[in-house]
Amino acid sequence: MSLCILAAGKTVALSVAAFTLSWTHSVERTRWEEDWKVTPIGLQLVEARIKGSGAGMEPPEGAVLKNGWWVYVPKVGPQRRVVLAASGATGDGWTLCTVQGCRELGKAAGSTIVLEPCESTGSSQPR
Repeated sequence: MSLCILAAGKTVALSVAAFTLSWTHSVERTRWEEDWKVTPIGLQLVEARIKGSGAGMEPPEGAVLKNGWWVYVPKVGPQRRVVLAASGATGDGWTLCTVQGCRELGKAAGSTIVLEPCESTGSSQPR
């Protein structure tokens, strides 16, 4: 499987089975991280972590505090696509890390990025 990143009118395909998406909450300035798997039926969120808590960021029931992070398994099914939008209020965008390294996405306010599994040709699946 591959992960397609659609941004600024371009598509980039990464040949990966998993990735970590992280960002800083724009109000509380708290770090969030999510681990995802790329599957044929969509992107599957397998674990999430919040570095602390605050307004609108309460850890869900069942979350466990490990080394200062609230860790939990979100109860959501596979997502055909994940749409990210940057507020511009945090000074950075989203960070997407794979075994190949990390890249920053959506640093500018209003930038929309779409993540989705892509065909083996590297092009986005038809929607």
